Order: sequence, then structure tokens, then C-alpha cells
Amino acid sequence: MEAENKTTVSEFLLLGLSEDPELQPFFFGLFLSMYLVTVFGNLLIILAVSSDSYLHTPMYFFLSNLSFVDIFFITTTVPKMLINIQTQNKDISYIGCLTQVYFSMMFAGLDHFLLTVMAYDRFVAICHPLHYTVIMNPLFCGLLVLMSWVIIFWFSLLHILLMMRLNFCRGTEIPHFFCELTQMIKVACSAVLINNISLYVATALLSVVPITGIVFSYTQIICSLMRMTSTEGKYKAFSTCGSHLSVVSLFYGTGLGVYLSSAVTHSSLKSSIASVMYTVVTPMLNPFIYSLRNKDVKGALGRLFSKADSSP
Repeated sequence: MEAENKTTVSEFLLLGLSEDPELQPFFFGLFLSMYLVTVFGNLLIILAVSSDSYLHTPMYFFLSNLSFVDIFFITTTVPKMLINIQTQNKDISYIGCLTQVYFSMMFAGLDHFLLTVMAYDRFVAICHPLHYTVIMNPLFCGLLVLMSWVIIFWFSLLHILLMMRLNFCRGTEIPHFFCELTQMIKVACSAVLINNISLYVATALLSVVPITGIVFSYTQIICSLMRMTSTEGKYKAFSTCGSHLSVVSLFYGTGLGVYLSSAVTHSSLKSSIASVMYTVVTPMLNPFIYSLRNKDVKGALGRLFSKADSSP
């Protein structure tokens, strides 16, 4: 058995959400629709922000980056799932699995950082409005996004290097619809202590620290609003945070559900459904939240569609 464990595998089996053949057409149609809606919706946000000079502000700069990340986040997992359903083949190569682990970690981490940066942007806008344009200048905003990419790049690379040390048995089955780091550690046939420690440290740094930053920003925002005398001013100031708060609640709520379900229950199906909410549903709903709750974005989308209709 020891010799088998140390055999280098070339592929894994992704079990998906269900092995029932009658459900496969339903899952294919559902996830294809969700994927297309996500890509189209987030592309519209990017086009609206880039084409409308009124939206050339830090808040919408970060929003367009979030939409860009969400497109690639869902592209990391769903297309491979659709191909496997269509071809009735559950295989994924070792390199393909490593690629999914790396990019799913990277784009999830970028979501954490961008949501934190957006909270900081709202904090500066509401608590220090006179210094907003000086503090949130284009160079500083660009550096915040660049730092987010650099930090998460190295964190993800570290996990991939540690994962490459692991040995897997032949015919390893992954009870999930994509290669997720926690699932890969569970099915490994070698010691995973270092991997688990690094996972806990990364979770603390990439989740607890951003959440702390978001909570601090909104604590300061609430304190600032409490000092305002005008009710209209309070409502106007806090309304700019509504969309962001909705996205934060959705993102961290579903993310927490993933980890709680994997820790509390041994059901792979429940864990996979929780991951669907985190990796598929959240990126799909983000553009709807910002377009439906934000008058500026709705106005920019209206002008974008007007230009498209008037063009020959």
C-alpha cells in the first residue's frame, strides 16, 4: 500500500454534485445559464465604468476590478464542470487540478482584499470627505489593487508548492465539482500536517484581517453618522454603503457556510452546495446588487445601452 501511495498520479476523478445521470442535463443547463449571466453581468459593469466619465472615481474603479476578478473566479471552476457533464467524463489532470486550486484561491483572496479596500474607500469618503480626493488619489488606488494581487499571488503559490509535496493514491476521487484546497488535503495519501497549518494561517490572514478591516471601517462610519445632525445627510451618506454591505454579507455569509458545512457535516453534497453559493452564486449576484441598488450604475448602464441603440 505504501508503494501505491507514493505513485505519481496523472489525473483525478471529480464526482460533481450528483452521480444521477438523469440530473446531469439539469445541472448542465443551470450552471451554463449562471455562468453566462455572471460573465455578461460583470462585463456590463466593467463597460459601464470604463465608458462613463461620471464613474471614474475610486469606488467604481474598485468595483470594476471586483467584476473582473469575479469573471475569472467563476471561469476557474464552471467551464470544466460543464465539459465533464457534456462528455460524461469525470477526469481532471493533475496539472489541471493544481491550476484550479491556485486560481480559485487567488481570485477568492482578491475578493477578500477588494471588499476590504472598498470599505476603506467608503470610510475615507464619509469620515474624511474634505481629504477624500487627496487620500484616494489614482496612484494610491492603483497601489492598493497592485498590492492585493502581489500578496495573494505569493500566498497561493505557497499553497501550491506545499500541495505538490503531497502524494495521492491511484484513482483518487474528489467529492466536489472542482479541485478545492481543503478537499485535496483530505484525499491526500501522505502526511498533511504542514498543509493544514499553512491553511489555518492563510485563513486567519486572508479572512480575519480583511473582516477586521471592514468592521473597523464601518464602525468608524457609524460613529461619524451618529455625529451628523441632518437625517437626510445620514441617509445619503449611508446609502452609498448599501450595495457594498449587501455584497460583503453575501460573500462572507456563503463563505462561512462553506467552512461550517465542511467542519460540522461529513456530507460531501452539503459541502458542495455551500461551495456553489460561494463560487458561483455570489459572483453572479454582485452585478445585480450594484446595478439595482445604485443610481449611478443604473444611469451609466442606461447611457451605455442608449449609445448601443443609436450606433449604426
